[in-house]
Amino acid sequence: MRHATTNGDARVWHVSDDLAARYAEGVLPEPEAWSLEKHVEGCGGCAATVSEAVRGMAAGPVLAEIRDAVLASLPAPAPAAPAARRPRRRVPHRFARLLWAAGPAVRGAWLPAVLVVAAGALALAYGTGYPGVRALLLAVAPVVPVAGVALSYGPHADPLHEVAAATPGGGLRLALTRTVAVLAVSLPLLTLTGLLLPASGAPAAAAWLLPGLALALGSLALASFVGCRTAALLTGGGWLLAVLGPVPAASSGGAAGARLAEQLSRCLDGVGAQSAWASAAVLSAVLVTARRPVYDRPLGR
Repeated sequence: MRHATTNGDARVWHVSDDLAARYAEGVLPEPEAWSLEKHVEGCGGCAATVSEAVRGMAAGPVLAEIRDAVLASLPAPAPAAPAARRPRRRVPHRFARLLWAAGPAVRGAWLPAVLVVAAGALALAYGTGYPGVRALLLAVAPVVPVAGVALSYGPHADPLHEVAAATPGGGLRLALTRTVAVLAVSLPLLTLTGLLLPASGAPAAAAWLLPGLALALGSLALASFVGCRTAALLTGGGWLLAVLGPVPAASSGGAAGARLAEQLSRCLDGVGAQSAWASAAVLSAVLVTARRPVYDRPLGR
């Protein structure tokens, strides 16, 4: 059957001639045949013994002829190109993967929409002389990243979402990549636009950065429970209701702008308000991490 050799405390078995002959004849029981086949994968000596036994059977010459015919039908391998002449395509491939992972932050209609918001604010301020444009921009700006996150991740954003979510680069990693891309586009662009607008009593142009980050992360965390679009409606709608709700609809343009600036000051100005937004961002990030396995499957609508 088998013969064993002793190596210290371990006993290693090898294929005997009798075992190889029984395997070649096809009379070896399946469990022993499986064990033999597994063993010869890592033992060259036993593999040679079994191969010699198989070639010694009646089917050996036929198998040799088939092997030679198969090898003869294969095309000759093309000579390898010198390493120095091979074109390097790593950078384009990496750029393409990054472009795909970034989602609508750098492709599609989302970036033009952000540019329209910025250009519209500038046109409204300097074209019509409306005094409360910065306040209006600060009210809308935190919702822009939320909308970008909602549009960049989920079955509605990617036809291959289920496949992408199951890959090593999918799931939470893909969601965070697209969230970072959304923030990297919207935060500097809208902040720069705010700096170019008249203050008119509104908070500083950068006062919305922490709220925008917190709302984007909060939307991503909430998406693990209710889906991307519903989460965006809840976080973005809640923010707009908080800042625009106290502004009377019947107020004149100047009065409405002043009331909106006052409400934004309560929500954005001061160490207390900014600390609260920073805490909300940290808690949202912790929740996203805790819910990580959920992002490996479709997040619904």
